[in-house]
Amino acid sequence: MMQFCGNKLDKKDFFGKSDPFLVFYRSNEDATFTICHKTEVVKNTLNPVWQAFKIPARALCNGDYDRTIKVEVYDWDRDGSVFADSKDTIQRFKKRGSANTDRFQEQIRSNHDFIGEFSTSYRELSRGQSQFNVYEVINQKKKNKKKKYLNSGTVTLLSFLVDIEVTFLDFIKGGTQINFTVAIDFTASNGNPAQPTSLHYMNPYQLNAYAMALRAVGEIIQDYDSDKMFPALGFGAKLPPDGRVSHEFALNGNPQNPYCHGIDGVMEAYYQSLKSVQLYGPTNFSPVINHVARYAASVKDGSQYFVLLIITDGVISDMAQTKESIVNASCLPMSIIIVGVGPAEFDAMVELDGDEVRISSRGRFAERDIVQFVPFRDYIDRTGNHILSMARLAKDVLAEIPDQFLSYMRTRGIKPSPAPPPYTPPGHALQTQI
Repeated sequence: MMQFCGNKLDKKDFFGKSDPFLVFYRSNEDATFTICHKTEVVKNTLNPVWQAFKIPARALCNGDYDRTIKVEVYDWDRDGSVFADSKDTIQRFKKRGSANTDRFQEQIRSNHDFIGEFSTSYRELSRGQSQFNVYEVINQKKKNKKKKYLNSGTVTLLSFLVDIEVTFLDFIKGGTQINFTVAIDFTASNGNPAQPTSLHYMNPYQLNAYAMALRAVGEIIQDYDSDKMFPALGFGAKLPPDGRVSHEFALNGNPQNPYCHGIDGVMEAYYQSLKSVQLYGPTNFSPVINHVARYAASVKDGSQYFVLLIITDGVISDMAQTKESIVNASCLPMSIIIVGVGPAEFDAMVELDGDEVRISSRGRFAERDIVQFVPFRDYIDRTGNHILSMARLAKDVLAEIPDQFLSYMRTRGIKPSPAPPPYTPPGHALQTQI
């Protein structure tokens, strides 16, 4: 984070002072420059104090602390306001590279009055506020014309703070536990398990759609669960012996201890449930979401994070309640992965994903995006029996989890614990070179 101020900048406006702003450029290997930041305009002053701003070090210098950073100082003119004040325009030019940066520079100089420029580097800026970080603003054209020209004012670095961004892996190394829960759709819309057309078909020779998705996705996520013990739930079935409908039952038949050992344990419990329960309905997601949310609500210190994997055919009955459950869960340390199986349209699942429009309930928006939807059919061949790319499936299933995880930790101000020292076997003392 950096903050700058100006002092005695050139007066450019006939009826007032100047309206200064700064434009920062990163130098490239080919001696061109790429725009990386523009400050806000400070109106009617020759001694502006700009707001502090954050910028990634890679955007500023691409990891090279001695790389030149060029800063240009302009006086904002109303005629050029659309160009100078548009952050979207700046972002577009940043993405298009140095050639477009040259065009940006031409446009901005033709729309606003150039006061001058100076150069620095990340290493110089990292010294913080000092005499080394007071920069003369030089307008070369004025300098060439006027023998007594000194400068067009100065710009001073007021503060420079480095905020090291922590990663998902930093939290895992620091001991944060990831807890996965699996929830499987046992509703009648999946078809009779005795029929080959059913997504739950009990085929002795190959995995059905649910088993295939569970095996593939489960093997991806189990590596992130430290104890490999998964609560495995089902929803939308009639349970023995009385035929009551449940939207939150343990696949292993033990509601007090629904944990299964590894994905193999979950698969075994899934097959046993198929033999004992009757597929029914309706398809309610909210009970299993609320089930995991209760656990997540009890551990908000960053030591644990919960991920619910829902495997479904996508036909949902309690959309309003599910939205409310997701909005409520968005302030908890949890994420939801929905894997859609079968040929149905998944419009409702896409809506729950919330990538395009943030999900809301009763006028209240989710604090953050916590849902990732993956249509399983995109990753299997035409026969439906083989996965085309486990790597691509793994990438897409876990694509949003790290950012969702970090967004929770950041908003709560939670930092990762220090990683424990590496294990040293007894009798193998660490040797220190002198």
